Amino acid sequence: MTFKFTRADFPDGFTFGTATSSYQIEGHAAGGAGQTHWDSFAATPGNVVRGENGALACDHYHRWEADLDLIRDAGLDAYRFSTSWARVVPEGRGQPNAQGLDYYDRLVDGMLERGIKPFATLYHWELPQPLADLGGWRNRDIANWFADFTTVIMGRIGDRVHAAAPINEPWCVAWLSHFMGHHAPGMRDIRATARAMHHVLLAHGRAIQAMRALGMSNLGAVMNFEYAAPADDSPQAARLARIYDGFYNQWFLSGVRHKRYPQIVLEGLEPHMPAGWQDDFDVIGTPVDWLGINYYTRKLIGPDDTGLWPGLTEVEGPLPKTAMEWEVYPDGLHHFLTWVNAEYADGLPIYVTENGMASYDTVQGGACDDPARIDYLNKHTDAVRRAIAEGVPVKGYFIWSLMDNYEWALGYDKRFGLIHVDFDTLERTPKASWHALQKALAP
Repeated sequence: MTFKFTRADFPDGFTFGTATSSYQIEGHAAGGAGQTHWDSFAATPGNVVRGENGALACDHYHRWEADLDLIRDAGLDAYRFSTSWARVVPEGRGQPNAQGLDYYDRLVDGMLERGIKPFATLYHWELPQPLADLGGWRNRDIANWFADFTTVIMGRIGDRVHAAAPINEPWCVAWLSHFMGHHAPGMRDIRATARAMHHVLLAHGRAIQAMRALGMSNLGAVMNFEYAAPADDSPQAARLARIYDGFYNQWFLSGVRHKRYPQIVLEGLEPHMPAGWQDDFDVIGTPVDWLGINYYTRKLIGPDDTGLWPGLTEVEGPLPKTAMEWEVYPDGLHHFLTWVNAEYADGLPIYVTENGMASYDTVQGGACDDPARIDYLNKHTDAVRRAIAEGVPVKGYFIWSLMDNYEWALGYDKRFGLIHVDFDTLERTPKASWHALQKALAP
């Protein structure tokens, strides 16, 4: 099975890349990294499948050179990686870890040596535990702590990265982790959620300011999006889908680009917001140079029976699903590319910073076939091409992920990678999708 596109089907200069995150691949026990709230969350019974954590993960910390070779050999132009706050500043504040800074120095240089553009994300969820002890994202001070970390790490590598963004998927940092309790710190508290929803954007803005002060450019914001559709034809379901769309797809983008929050969400969160939140939008709205869209699926939304805001639940849909039980809905990616361009971008370049699927991949006879992933990526790259044809300035597409890795609360079961990882031996086996990509991107 092959990809139905080549480089020639995209504009000149279009960037093809792949993405990972630090805690999911590096091996956090190595190199003097500090404890994170994910270590604590995973050590608490019931939170993570088999209690698995990122202590070893894919051991990318020691195997990064061979992994970068795989990116280069696939013909990819760019690598979207993340830095670990706890690896760089183990206590979250204060003394940096020289081993951590040296590691990211080597990693960026290794990309440049291979002709790979470094796209850096400062934070992909591994909050240093000492800061979690001080309230984490509930504490307004985290915005300045994060800006200080930004200055440390980008003071070291910022002169060589091609692009940078502060925080991956603020919805996951705030809502999934503080309202739903599925990710660290595992809270289910609306007051904590409201504060995290605001402080994560304040931290984003402060980090952008810190990078500007270092003379950096090509700075972006990376949000995640899910297409929210009503589960039935009732007015109630339609309103609930709008609420879901509001706190998932609009809140963070509206804060950064419009300096306001959607009223339909404030109806539930405003009583719990931190004092003076309305005065922070000039920082939150610090100008960025591009917008990143992470997209995987759609959700059908219907009423729940709690009687409590937001009063909604996810309803199983009829479409084919990935191993995550997420519906495959490529039209949703086309929707968000066109919608973000029309409502928020104001001419800014747009990147698809994550898109991909989990499947149950196994190695047989030294090969790993993943036809469902090739089909998924074909359909979603087609959605990108349609948006470009309609005038949307999409400048790049990043596949999640480079390799199978630690999938957070789901442990090591869900495989998103272009490259299969045997978690016993750590052997890498490029999947059929990697080989197909190599052919599609050949000059």
